[in-house]
Amino acid sequence: MKNTFDAGPIDILLVEDDAGEARLAQCALGRGGIYGNIYHVGDGVEAMRFLRRQENYADVPLPDLILLDLNLPRKDGREVLEEVKEDPELRLIPVVVLTTSETEQDVAETYRLHANAYIVKPVDMVGFIEVVRSLKDFWFSTAKLPGSRGG
Repeated sequence: MKNTFDAGPIDILLVEDDAGEARLAQCALGRGGIYGNIYHVGDGVEAMRFLRRQENYADVPLPDLILLDLNLPRKDGREVLEEVKEDPELRLIPVVVLTTSETEQDVAETYRLHANAYIVKPVDMVGFIEVVRSLKDFWFSTAKLPGSRGG
Protein backbone atom coordinates (compact mmCIF):
# COMPACT_ATOMS: atom_id res chain seq x y z
CA MET A 1 0.00 0.00 0.00
CA LYS A 2 1.15 3.50 -0.71
CA ASN A 3 1.31 5.92 2.18
CA THR A 4 0.86 9.13 0.22
CA PHE A 5 -1.16 10.09 -2.81
CA ASP A 6 2.06 11.26 -4.49
CA ALA A 7 3.40 7.69 -4.47
CA GLY A 8 1.73 7.07 -7.82
CA PRO A 9 -1.53 5.64 -9.10
CA ILE A 10 -3.61 3.85 -6.51
CA ASP A 11 -5.72 0.74 -6.77
CA ILE A 12 -9.25 0.83 -5.39
CA LEU A 13 -11.71 -2.02 -5.22
CA LEU A 14 -15.29 -0.71 -5.45
CA VAL A 15 -17.80 -3.31 -4.27
CA GLU A 16 -21.21 -2.03 -5.37
CA ASP A 17 -24.16 -3.95 -6.83
CA ASP A 18 -26.07 -0.96 -8.24
CA ALA A 19 -24.65 -0.12 -11.66
CA GLY A 20 -25.82 3.51 -11.50
CA GLU A 21 -24.24 4.09 -8.09
CA ALA A 22 -21.05 2.39 -9.27
CA ARG A 23 -20.85 4.77 -12.26
CA LEU A 24 -21.50 7.74 -9.96
CA ALA A 25 -18.74 6.59 -7.59
CA GLN A 26 -16.26 5.99 -10.42
CA CYS A 27 -16.98 9.41 -11.92
CA ALA A 28 -16.66 11.09 -8.52
CA LEU A 29 -13.35 9.30 -7.87
CA GLY A 30 -11.93 10.76 -11.09
CA ARG A 31 -13.35 14.24 -10.51
CA GLY A 32 -12.21 14.11 -6.88
CA GLY A 33 -8.60 13.71 -7.92
CA ILE A 34 -8.02 10.01 -7.30
CA TYR A 35 -5.96 8.67 -10.15
CA GLY A 36 -5.27 5.03 -10.66
CA ASN A 37 -7.13 1.82 -11.19
CA ILE A 38 -10.68 1.46 -9.99
CA TYR A 39 -11.77 -2.15 -10.05
CA HIS A 40 -15.50 -2.76 -9.74
CA VAL A 41 -17.26 -5.93 -8.66
CA GLY A 42 -20.99 -6.27 -8.14
CA ASP A 43 -21.32 -8.65 -5.20
CA GLY A 44 -19.57 -10.04 -2.17
CA VAL A 45 -18.62 -13.36 -3.75
CA GLU A 46 -16.82 -11.58 -6.57
CA ALA A 47 -15.16 -9.23 -4.07
CA MET A 48 -13.62 -12.16 -2.23
CA ARG A 49 -12.55 -13.81 -5.50
CA PHE A 50 -10.87 -10.54 -6.47
CA LEU A 51 -9.14 -10.13 -3.11
CA ARG A 52 -7.96 -13.75 -3.08
CA ARG A 53 -6.93 -13.46 -6.74
CA GLN A 54 -9.00 -16.43 -7.82
CA GLU A 55 -10.29 -17.38 -11.26
CA ASN A 56 -10.39 -14.33 -13.57
CA TYR A 57 -8.64 -12.20 -10.94
CA ALA A 58 -5.33 -14.09 -10.76
CA ASP A 59 -3.31 -11.12 -12.04
CA VAL A 60 -4.98 -8.22 -10.22
CA PRO A 61 -3.09 -6.27 -7.55
CA LEU A 62 -4.27 -6.09 -3.98
CA PRO A 63 -6.12 -2.79 -3.66
CA ASP A 64 -4.82 0.12 -1.59
CA LEU A 65 -8.39 0.78 -0.42
CA ILE A 66 -11.72 -1.07 -0.50
CA LEU A 67 -14.97 0.89 -0.87
CA LEU A 68 -17.64 -1.53 0.31
CA ASP A 69 -21.41 -1.34 0.08
CA LEU A 70 -23.27 -3.25 2.80
CA ASN A 71 -26.34 -4.58 1.02
CA LEU A 72 -24.92 -6.86 -1.65
CA PRO A 73 -26.28 -9.98 -3.36
CA ARG A 74 -24.85 -13.47 -2.73
CA LYS A 75 -22.63 -12.34 0.17
CA ASP A 76 -23.38 -9.08 1.91
CA GLY A 77 -20.86 -6.41 2.84
CA ARG A 78 -20.78 -7.40 6.50
CA GLU A 79 -19.68 -10.91 5.55
CA VAL A 80 -17.05 -9.53 3.18
CA LEU A 81 -15.76 -7.17 5.86
CA GLU A 82 -15.54 -9.98 8.39
CA GLU A 83 -13.64 -12.24 5.95
CA VAL A 84 -11.23 -9.47 4.96
CA LYS A 85 -10.42 -8.54 8.55
CA GLU A 86 -9.92 -12.20 9.54
CA ASP A 87 -7.51 -12.90 6.66
CA PRO A 88 -3.86 -12.15 7.56
CA GLU A 89 -3.07 -11.23 3.92
CA LEU A 90 -6.00 -8.82 3.58
CA ARG A 91 -6.68 -7.36 7.03
CA LEU A 92 -4.34 -4.39 6.64
CA ILE A 93 -6.21 -3.06 3.59
CA PRO A 94 -8.37 -0.12 4.73
CA VAL A 95 -12.07 -0.82 4.24
CA VAL A 96 -14.38 2.16 3.95
CA VAL A 97 -18.03 1.22 4.14
CA LEU A 98 -19.93 3.36 1.63
CA THR A 99 -23.65 2.72 1.97
CA THR A 100 -27.09 4.29 2.02
CA SER A 101 -27.86 2.95 5.49
CA GLU A 102 -27.85 5.48 8.30
CA THR A 103 -28.98 3.07 11.03
CA GLU A 104 -26.98 3.06 14.24
CA GLN A 105 -27.08 -0.74 14.19
CA ASP A 106 -25.26 -0.88 10.83
CA VAL A 107 -22.70 1.70 11.94
CA ALA A 108 -21.99 -0.15 15.20
CA GLU A 109 -21.85 -3.57 13.53
CA THR A 110 -19.41 -2.52 10.82
CA TYR A 111 -17.06 -0.92 13.35
CA ARG A 112 -17.33 -4.06 15.49
CA LEU A 113 -16.17 -5.94 12.38
CA HIS A 114 -13.20 -3.54 12.14
CA ALA A 115 -14.25 -1.25 9.30
CA ASN A 116 -11.83 1.65 8.99
CA ALA A 117 -14.58 4.18 8.24
CA TYR A 118 -18.32 4.40 7.65
CA ILE A 119 -19.69 6.88 5.13
CA VAL A 120 -23.31 7.39 4.13
CA LYS A 121 -23.43 7.73 0.34
CA PRO A 122 -24.15 11.24 -0.87
CA VAL A 123 -27.11 11.43 -3.23
CA ASP A 124 -25.58 13.87 -5.71
CA MET A 125 -22.34 14.27 -7.63
CA VAL A 126 -21.18 17.35 -5.71
CA GLY A 127 -21.54 15.55 -2.40
CA PHE A 128 -19.85 12.45 -3.77
CA ILE A 129 -16.89 14.50 -5.03
CA GLU A 130 -16.54 16.09 -1.57
CA VAL A 131 -16.44 12.64 0.03
CA VAL A 132 -13.86 11.43 -2.49
CA ARG A 133 -11.62 14.44 -1.86
CA SER A 134 -11.83 13.79 1.87
CA LEU A 135 -10.94 10.14 1.30
CA LYS A 136 -8.00 11.12 -0.89
CA ASP A 137 -6.73 13.72 1.56
CA PHE A 138 -6.95 11.38 4.52
CA TRP A 139 -6.00 7.93 3.18
CA PHE A 140 -3.39 8.99 0.64
CA SER A 141 -1.95 12.20 2.07
CA THR A 142 -2.43 12.24 5.83
CA ALA A 143 -2.59 8.62 7.03
CA LYS A 144 0.47 6.39 7.20
CA LEU A 145 -0.54 2.94 6.04
CA PRO A 146 1.22 -0.29 6.98
CA GLY A 147 3.22 -2.01 4.27
CA SER A 148 3.18 1.10 2.11
CA ARG A 149 4.64 0.81 -1.35
CA GLY A 150 5.26 4.53 -1.46
CA GLY A 151 7.77 4.82 1.31
